[in-house]
This record gives sequence, C-alpha cells and structure tokens, in this order.
Amino acid sequence: MLKELIKLKSIKRDFALGAETIRVLKGIDLTINQGEYVALMGPSGSGKSTLMNLLGCLDTPTSGSYILNGQDVSKMRDDELAEIRNKEIGFVFQTFNLLPRTTALDNVALPMIYAGYGKAERSARAKEVLEQVNLGDRMDHQPNQLSGGQRQRVAIARALVNKPSIILADEPTGNLDSKTSVEIMKLFGDIHQNGNTVILVTHEEDIAAYAHRVIRLRDGLIESDNQNQ
Repeated sequence: MLKELIKLKSIKRDFALGAETIRVLKGIDLTINQGEYVALMGPSGSGKSTLMNLLGCLDTPTSGSYILNGQDVSKMRDDELAEIRNKEIGFVFQTFNLLPRTTALDNVALPMIYAGYGKAERSARAKEVLEQVNLGDRMDHQPNQLSGGQRQRVAIARALVNKPSIILADEPTGNLDSKTSVEIMKLFGDIHQNGNTVILVTHEEDIAAYAHRVIRLRDGLIESDNQNQ
C-alpha cells in the first residue's frame, strides 16, 4: 500500500507588491507518495521556486492545505515549521551552502546539533553518511580544499544526516560540469534506491530525466504530471 507523504489541496500563494497582489500559485493539487522520485520543472515565473519553498516548509500558503507525513503544516507557526524542516526535510542547494571554515564532518553534523543529539552520536552518524557519499577520506577537509562535486556530496550527506522523509534538491547540478553532474545524479539515484523520497527542482531536461515522475508548472498551475519510462 502506497503511503501518502505529501498532499497539497487548492494551494495558493500571493505576494503583495506595493498596492498590487501577485498571484504566483493559483490552486495546486498534488499528491506525492513515500519513495517517489519527482522532478519539478517550469520556466522562470512558473511558480516552481515558490512551490519548492512551500514543500520545504520555508514558507506557508496564502490558502489551501498542505499535509506532510500526516501533519497539516499549512497553518503552523515559524518555530513549528523549523522543527518539521529539521526532522522531515533534507535540503540540497545549487550553491552548496556549506560553512567555509568548518570541516566536512562538522558541516554534515550541523543539523544534528539543532535536533539535540550528543557529540558522539553526531560524529558517528556524520561519518556514516560521508562514507555513504564516498567521502570517507575527506572528512577533515574544509570546503575550499574540496572540488565542486565533493562539496555537493558534503551537502548531500548533510541533507541525509537526520534521516529525513524527503530530500529536496534545488538545481543540485547547476554549478557543476557535466561529468560531475552525472556522478551527483547517480548518487541521488542511490539515495532513492535506499528508500528516500527525492524531489528535484530543475530547468534541465537531462537532469529531470533521472526522476521517475516529472511535474511541469506554468503560470502558477500544474501543466502536466507524467511518469518517466
């Protein structure tokens, strides 16, 4: 039996710009089951970044409901959302967002500090995920001693460290050359195989092709929702 992980119902998001109201999302209905591998696509202004921010609990909708893992997060306060983000969602960004003067190991362990784990447990789990992304020999290196691909692996390890329900990746290969992009996408494939739900936001067709389902947005609505063969 497939378990519903994400259920969006009539999601709208408006932004006030002076006296004007910009309607970015105009009524999104979407269900994503546990263990899916989904790509969100759409041209600039289609609403995909806004949708990603809502899915990642970085923002709340103007109206509509968002049920994540059985909890209605659309009405939560900021502190409750922060807790959900830390527990349920692992983020991977195009720009890596690593702390520059901190080792790979400490970068990866960071979300566990917020989650209240002790030092020994943080260290053991951070080592485990760094080995999972093939960086066991680079744990003591700082970001400036790593290649772009290695930095993105550190970021992916950090996203995995709290065993989240969802890995949410925003243009994860945007700053990488094509060979490194293929390696990173293979890693996302492995993560998905291990049981994680993966949601990618990308404007590149060849990256979206790795996902099993491609959702295209246009003008704040879902234009198409197709399974990849």
